[in-house]
Amino acid sequence: MSADALYVTPDQLCIGLYIHLDRGWMEHSFTFSSFKIKDEAQLLAVRALGLPRLRYDPKRSDVKPLPLPATPPQVAPPPPEPSAEEVAALQAKQARVEQLRALRRQLAEVDKQFQQASQTVKNINRNIRSQPRETLRQAEELVDQMVTAMLGESTVLMHALNGKAGEDAYFHSLNVTVLSIMLARILQFSREDTLQLGIGALLHDIGKIEIPSKILLKTEPLTKPEQSLLQLHCEYGIKLSKPMELTGEALRVILEHHEFCDGTGYPRGLKGPQISPLTRVVSIANQYDNLCNPSNLADALTPHEALSRMFAQQRTRFDEVALKAFIRCLGVYPPGCIVQLSNEMIGLVLAVNPNKPLRPTVVVHDPEVPKEEAIILDLEQDHELNISKSLRPGQLPREIYNYLSPRQHVTYYFDPQQGSTP
Repeated sequence: MSADALYVTPDQLCIGLYIHLDRGWMEHSFTFSSFKIKDEAQLLAVRALGLPRLRYDPKRSDVKPLPLPATPPQVAPPPPEPSAEEVAALQAKQARVEQLRALRRQLAEVDKQFQQASQTVKNINRNIRSQPRETLRQAEELVDQMVTAMLGESTVLMHALNGKAGEDAYFHSLNVTVLSIMLARILQFSREDTLQLGIGALLHDIGKIEIPSKILLKTEPLTKPEQSLLQLHCEYGIKLSKPMELTGEALRVILEHHEFCDGTGYPRGLKGPQISPLTRVVSIANQYDNLCNPSNLADALTPHEALSRMFAQQRTRFDEVALKAFIRCLGVYPPGCIVQLSNEMIGLVLAVNPNKPLRPTVVVHDPEVPKEEAIILDLEQDHELNISKSLRPGQLPREIYNYLSPRQHVTYYFDPQQGSTP
């Protein structure tokens, strides 16, 4: 097959042909540089670009190209002047580019806030013995800021962010806190209960500082004696809380966060109503994050797989109403998921609006667009595209993996949307 076999002239274009535009992304009005021609208007717009020939993909096309004209013109006519519709489309695309830049600035601000919060969590873990009251003050201040922000706006976006290697314990505490407050918001907990829940979530694993690191970092299955020692971290957490003068429901969260509604948890094997309602929320967030971010990365589930396992195999462990609300607000494809779109392009879910969980924000791989300028789609606005399925990072070709840079550890933070409506 010759090199020209995968090229067509504009006259051979037809609806159903999958084409590649060998032009800069800003030099045409289409969302992508590779796509399947869907209608007559799109066909005319492609021809109006004035390209002498275009690449096409036979495997992704529904039809074959039209045959070449019997008497091709000797000299290609000059490209027509852009129509008013094309000019408007290019202007709309420029506006879209500005929106993408604003979104990137917004993401950078969320990341900055996340890094500041993770530094506070690091300080809390470092100073809990030497400055217990100051540690509690910092925890209360951070949680108060988060609760005020998340309860104060009608819409809150949940973002997947990059974390620094070696700080997984801090990210876990922060993840569980963010996810717990989000769920408390959905369940319409009072502000006071949400504050107690948040403090308990932030401090739920403080007892682990009494557990040897060789057990915490072990990637092989723990022995029974090691499991018994690890399970003591709940009670150690209560002991560490006394010098802090921590009171209220937050203490129950620290003690009970590994209790399950079916009685299979620890340390006391409590069931359903015996477990604090606040703890039942935190235990869902804790289990979800442990499935996504285990000590052995080989055992990690994607966010999509974690939710599926919790609902299909583990739902008797959790409060039914809270678990369904958690899945509903994170969506079928939570932030951090690798997904394939209905146009067969691959993307990474960046953010989800709990009010509209099936239409997340996705960054898309497009080889024609530099990684630093990758296209970000808000599926709430791009109604023609849907998510077809979730993919594991290991299924991606190396080029796409490097482009999307999926996180080894999924970390979450939030972005209150001022003035938004559900």
